[in-house]
Amino acid sequence: MAPTLPTYDDVAAAAARLQGQAHRTPVLTSRTVDEAFGAQVFFKCENLQRMGAFKFRGAYNALSQFTPEQRRAGVVAFSSGNHAQAIALSARILGMPATILMPNDAPAAKIEATRGYGGRVLLFDRYKEDREQICRELAQKEGLTLIPPFDHPHVLAGQGTAAKELFEEVGPLDALFVPLGGGGLLSGCALAAKALAPGCRTYGVEPEAGNDAQQSFRKGEIVHIATPQTIADGAQTQHVGEFTFAIIRRDVTDILTASDAELVECMRFLATRMKMVVEPTGCLGFAAARRMASDLRGQRVGVVISGGNVDLARFCGLLAG
Repeated sequence: MAPTLPTYDDVAAAAARLQGQAHRTPVLTSRTVDEAFGAQVFFKCENLQRMGAFKFRGAYNALSQFTPEQRRAGVVAFSSGNHAQAIALSARILGMPATILMPNDAPAAKIEATRGYGGRVLLFDRYKEDREQICRELAQKEGLTLIPPFDHPHVLAGQGTAAKELFEEVGPLDALFVPLGGGGLLSGCALAAKALAPGCRTYGVEPEAGNDAQQSFRKGEIVHIATPQTIADGAQTQHVGEFTFAIIRRDVTDILTASDAELVECMRFLATRMKMVVEPTGCLGFAAARRMASDLRGQRVGVVISGGNVDLARFCGLLAG
């Protein structure tokens, strides 16, 4: 049976739950970008969200709907870093224990921050071990509720509130570019776009080295790949989800890719010209929009900057390279 998909009403309900908890992040513009594109470009800056990424929206929306029994037992999640921090922080706010499985090569800053928010961190080898299987076994053994990083109706509805805020602030857009890993942010944003700006073309953008969603979009079914080698650690997913792909197939215009070199160029521009620290994954949407700039002339364009959690040494190394 096909899953019952969330709707824009679920995004609106998530926005109400997040009121007073999530930041309403700023929308920034750059005259330099506008002139280069010949367009109006609006950056939704989720790197300035609580814990440094959009993931807080979905995590809090999901955990806030736990039953008392679920809260007592706690939550378990797997994540390369941003969902981990989001779950740990949301669990702390809501007074429940959190266990998070993280890859042993995740950015040290993300592991440290997750522990700092009170999460119990367990490490695994992302290239040899199955994170989903490990978490399912933990959930069964300890009575925990598993909240995956993207393929969950409450998670993706929460992520969609980022686009909801963007449209409410700047009005209809002609195109929206959204970073893509497992598809939670993209599918949630697509729900908001269809409801608030039906004429808007929505693009998901993933790493060139890990284009599983692009392959899935072209083929019409979920394609599984090996863990991709890319600096965009937040998008090193092997496949999109059942919920997210169903919405992406229906509501998204196309899936694009960006190379690691393009991500570094965008990181450098955002740091030097807009004074923002953005992680490689957070630059995916901007990288694809820059590549498509000639096709966007005269249009109103939205770019979601998804996060800013990157080790400072790594950030400086990439920009200096």
